[in-house]
Amino acid sequence: MSLADYLPRLVDAELTDLLSALPAVAIEGAKAVGKTRTAERMAATVFSLASRNVALDVEAGPEVISRAAQPVLVDEWQRLPWIWDEIRQWVDRDPNPGRFILTASAAPRGARVHSGAGRIVTIRMRPLSLVERGLDQPTVSLADLLSGQVSEVRGESGLALSDYVREIVGSGFPAIRAVPADYRARALDGYIEAVVAKEFPEQGLMVRKPESLLSWLRAYALATGSTAQYTTILDAATPGSGDKPSKSQTLVYRDTLASLWLIDPIAAWDPFGFGLEAPLTKSPKHYLADPALAARLLGLTEESVFAATEPEPVGIQGGSVLGRLFEALVALNLQVYAAAARARLGHLRTVSGQREVDFIAQRGNSLVALEVKLAPTPSDADVRHLNWLQDELPGQVKAKVCVTTGPRAYTRPDGVHVVPAVLLGP
Repeated sequence: MSLADYLPRLVDAELTDLLSALPAVAIEGAKAVGKTRTAERMAATVFSLASRNVALDVEAGPEVISRAAQPVLVDEWQRLPWIWDEIRQWVDRDPNPGRFILTASAAPRGARVHSGAGRIVTIRMRPLSLVERGLDQPTVSLADLLSGQVSEVRGESGLALSDYVREIVGSGFPAIRAVPADYRARALDGYIEAVVAKEFPEQGLMVRKPESLLSWLRAYALATGSTAQYTTILDAATPGSGDKPSKSQTLVYRDTLASLWLIDPIAAWDPFGFGLEAPLTKSPKHYLADPALAARLLGLTEESVFAATEPEPVGIQGGSVLGRLFEALVALNLQVYAAAARARLGHLRTVSGQREVDFIAQRGNSLVALEVKLAPTPSDADVRHLNWLQDELPGQVKAKVCVTTGPRAYTRPDGVHVVPAVLLGP
């Protein structure tokens, strides 16, 4: 795709704002989320270190970067990890705003680089949210909900469940979305194969048994939306196998995938300062960077996902594969919108398992509690945990939201806002 085909991203405004006041900004995120195209639009000069010739030129004389027209984009900087410290020193000597943009699709494994604190500010870029895909105009803002200024929601959506399934398997990676629909599955297969065959070795980890890693990835995909322990995921990946990778090996898998930003777990919400008495679990909820990766790892297509059920649900929670994949799509959206609203995202689950809230967005002492339901019209039972949390934390839960696949946004008599996923925005 050319720059003329660029899909506007929510990080565009944040990047512009930061460059107006700060000397250097780093954009991190999984390969193919669109970091380079976003940064190129704001750069006067581009050094792509993925090119061997460019990398050799920079190694021979790094000052070529500091002397170039600014802003200077250093793309895939992790290929020359020492360049981070060079840029930090240049910024120390000249802190004028808008000098450098750095992008990386992997954290440099084992490299010692200065944190950049106070000099290089980092922002995260994820696959396209529903708002960025341009499917509909959102009518409900997460930032407004956090402000406590929303008493009623409205809006109509033309999307049905089948459309959300299409978005799940169609991917939020811009380049893969541009591929004709009949070929996206093969493009996703190629992405996954490249992770195992190329990205892992580049992170210093040779995978001796690719099938073991792929089995673990499939089990992780099956654990989408759950708080399953990593030992549970390992057992699900290798049922009845005496030749399974060790726990330490699977933790290496996890850490490497995290360094590639290919897993995007949501941490347990920390109730410190809120006075919630119920003891909460501390396990994260598991999500891959793009729900399309989870669907593909499970061998699901747009047609088969409707009939998919897991033979043995991973972790404590049950639920259909479709329900979990829809939750993963909503999770991706909320990660993007929370970042734009300067909020943190977490999840809540009591130790007893009797209470659970899918997502909690927090900004300061303001909370928005969110549940995700496949049903277009939630029942009283579907929102009972939202109402419980508001009763426990009166004045701090600014809004209760049930995200659905329905056609209409409305507010229930109990104050719960029912919002189709496509109508929720930043």
